[in-house]
Amino acid sequence: MSAEFRVAETNGFRKKIGKRDYSGIYEKIVAYVYPRLRSNPFFGPNIKKLKGEFDGVYRYRIGAFRLFYTIESRTVMVFVLDIEKSKDSY
Repeated sequence: MSAEFRVAETNGFRKKIGKRDYSGIYEKIVAYVYPRLRSNPFFGPNIKKLKGEFDGVYRYRIGAFRLFYTIESRTVMVFVLDIEKSKDSY
């Protein structure tokens, strides 16, 4: 059985999630997104691996928001980098 991934938030993500535009979404991230990322951050209906200049970054779709993260397999960690409204995310 594989180990469960740990989730770490960057300071930039924490700072952004505290803004008014993102109020209410953090509870959904903790309740629904983080458990899924802990079990399998590589695949899922809302997960997409980005390409090009964002190679190595994954995107998790949460309604009108996009959560961006990277995966460090050696240390079994998921690093949450950023969150954006979908219209501003790319």
